Amino acid sequence: MRDDGKIRRMPNRRQATVEDLYRVEQRAEIVGGELVLMPESGGLPAYAAGEIFVSLRQYARRTGTGYALPEPGFVVRLPNRLSFSPDVALTTTRLLTGKFIEGAPILAVEVRSDTDYGLTAERAMAAKRADYFAAGTLVVWDVDVLQRQIVRVYRAGNPFMPTVYRRGQQAEAEPALPAWSMPVDDLFPATQR
Repeated sequence: MRDDGKIRRMPNRRQATVEDLYRVEQRAEIVGGELVLMPESGGLPAYAAGEIFVSLRQYARRTGTGYALPEPGFVVRLPNRLSFSPDVALTTTRLLTGKFIEGAPILAVEVRSDTDYGLTAERAMAAKRADYFAAGTLVVWDVDVLQRQIVRVYRAGNPFMPTVYRRGQQAEAEPALPAWSMPVDDLFPATQR
């Protein structure tokens, strides 16, 4: 997503393939024909992603609505992108295998790390959201626990006007996940609430 020294683009002379994703030992995506390696998350972003995953897993089990997954790989066929690796996702794919999931999740969650701020990062995240929606994702969460302490909820039906949820509010994922929400406060450890 970022190209500011924290996420490394792997130099290559050919277009990266999905097979290349299977060979790297960390999260990565193929964007613009290049393999883009994604760094590990810091403590607070990882905590928030974990809390979102647990809440989504409980919802998926209760409703039978697909699978909640932490750091999954999705293969898509877009002009400038062949894959996604969100921090958390919910997919309605019926069969999970050892391979990356074909198609886009219905909900993708991107939790910002230290390097996800600034004009370059904002442009990269906007381009990735556009790709999610082009691939069929219904809702994208942009979770900012480090600076603004908000959740921006983008929807395919109105991709440029997010709903913003703050501490003390319940963030939701309509229309992808009817009747699911979670408190923004749950994205923070009890000692930081």
